[in-house]
Amino acid sequence: EDTRHTRKLLNAFEIEAKLVSYHEHNEVERTEELVKVLEFGKSVAVVSDAGTPGINDPGYRLVRAARDAGAEVIPIPGAVAFVNAAVASGLPTDALFFGGFLPSKTGERRRRLEEVSSIPATLVFYETPHRIVASLRDCLEVLGDRMASVARELTKMHEEIVSGKLSEL
Repeated sequence: EDTRHTRKLLNAFEIEAKLVSYHEHNEVERTEELVKVLEFGKSVAVVSDAGTPGINDPGYRLVRAARDAGAEVIPIPGAVAFVNAAVASGLPTDALFFGGFLPSKTGERRRRLEEVSSIPATLVFYETPHRIVASLRDCLEVLGDRMASVARELTKMHEEIVSGKLSEL
């Protein structure tokens, strides 16, 4: 994503490596370039600014292309925001449904919530800061006044987790 963040991490551990950005706006071209690197027998590491590469980001497309090219893909465990949020929420974690980002438009968002409302699991979504209030209102209206949790900046300096009924949040 933003190579400046990764550069700081690599510098802290005195690791020298060529960095290239990979995100939803350049993934097609970058995937082709990186698969060629793999075909020459070199290694590629996918690093994310936050969370685990391939979880709700275009990294899965690179993984698919690498596997199609016959490359070995080795996942390395790391922080996964939705799992950390679920664990810290106090909500049941015996069954989780991760729905990625909710749609930005109200009608589409409510339809998506209706679709998942009967899933017998704790529902986990990502949301942007500027849409969180509208999404919480839609959750209250569609899902009822159930217990919920909002978490942000997990594993970072400004981590915050707030739990309560949707009407309170």
